[in-house]
Amino acid sequence: MTSPLFPDAGGAEPGTPLAERLRPTTLDEVLGQPHLLGHGRPLREALDRGRLHSMILWGPPGSGKTTLARLLSNLTGAEFVAFSAVVSGIKEIRQVIAAADNRRRTTGAATVLFVDEIHRFNKAQQDAFLPHVESGTITLVGATTENPSFEVNSALLSRSRVYVLRPLGVEDVVTLLRKALADPDRGLGGLGVEAEDAALRALAVYANGDARVALNALEQAVAALNPSVSAGRRLDVATIADLVDRRALLYDKQGEEHFNTISALHKSMRNSDADAAIYWLARMLEAGEDPLYVARRIVRFASEDVGNADPRALDIALAARDAAHMLGMPECNTALAQAVAYLSAAPKSNAVYRAYQLAARDATQDLASPVPLHLRNAPTGLMKELGYGEGYRYAHDEASGVSAMSCLPEHLEGRRYYEPSDRGVEARLRDALDRARVARQGKAEDPGTG
Repeated sequence: MTSPLFPDAGGAEPGTPLAERLRPTTLDEVLGQPHLLGHGRPLREALDRGRLHSMILWGPPGSGKTTLARLLSNLTGAEFVAFSAVVSGIKEIRQVIAAADNRRRTTGAATVLFVDEIHRFNKAQQDAFLPHVESGTITLVGATTENPSFEVNSALLSRSRVYVLRPLGVEDVVTLLRKALADPDRGLGGLGVEAEDAALRALAVYANGDARVALNALEQAVAALNPSVSAGRRLDVATIADLVDRRALLYDKQGEEHFNTISALHKSMRNSDADAAIYWLARMLEAGEDPLYVARRIVRFASEDVGNADPRALDIALAARDAAHMLGMPECNTALAQAVAYLSAAPKSNAVYRAYQLAARDATQDLASPVPLHLRNAPTGLMKELGYGEGYRYAHDEASGVSAMSCLPEHLEGRRYYEPSDRGVEARLRDALDRARVARQGKAEDPGTG
């Protein structure tokens, strides 16, 4: 049944998702792949001239692999046959090949065989395509999210061109979302929905380069708007936040006294009050608390609240945990008390804890950019051809021990997560990291002048 909220585009099946309705029908509609489809690029030239060749399309979900395969078929007049490696096997391969061979002999028509998730085929299944690719019975277009160097056998790889698709950038996704809201035939243009720039950007960041995820989320967001409102329907940041927020599950607060007491132990150590900390430790252990639970909390404290101000703290906490595991109660009580006393007296720093929180926020809420090419290893020829490892500088070869090379994704360049304190050992770490930052900016002493 067709949803009255989302009228289907002409020719679309009832209920066709927005992402399918907006699938590009021309090369110029494809976003985010100018390195492949820009005018003068080899793949663009081949498609414009109707030249068929087998290929592997390697890229993240929603980057346009299926779309490119369909356009290849449309632009060359070939029959497009979609084939899923998830649900198909050798029997289905033989049936498809037989139909393609018959089509070529009877009508002369070529067949583009699109194999989605080709990396899921084992070697024998991949080998089944080889003679038919070589004979021209089929033009194979394989799509994969995995590195074809490892997931596609070398014989098939040598007979195909590998094209690497990139995740769509934020601006590309925003452009796509605006098109979806404006297009009255294939999109949501007939619904009169407006959207704040910030809301669309939030959707684009949430999608993380995946056009399908972005359009599905937009469709859900529009569906959540009140359909009875005839005017002024608007997507704002709050609406999007309700849709895409990935909230953690609430922590179970049963056994409140248990959590109150461990909190008192933790905060007493943090405030360098060894007497109070040992008291709360005794309260827990004498009440029958699992000593390994307490030991785990002490290990956590050593990293969260002492950190690199005294790296020895983690060693002592781990030793106390091992003692608790080996001895059990009551023999382990002094080992745990020893660790609690040491951690209470140790210089405190939560710089490592804060650094991780900031990094985790960027890792989960910002774009998950690909690892820069110069930081990747290149164990295969294909990976070397694609630029893996190019520009890497070996730090041990530098006079300062630090190379003038960035190790963060480009859009995070210059971000600071770890800000060491001036307490204990961490003060020395701060100075060392400051010197390393200067060296990475290319200001280190030149090896030839030292």
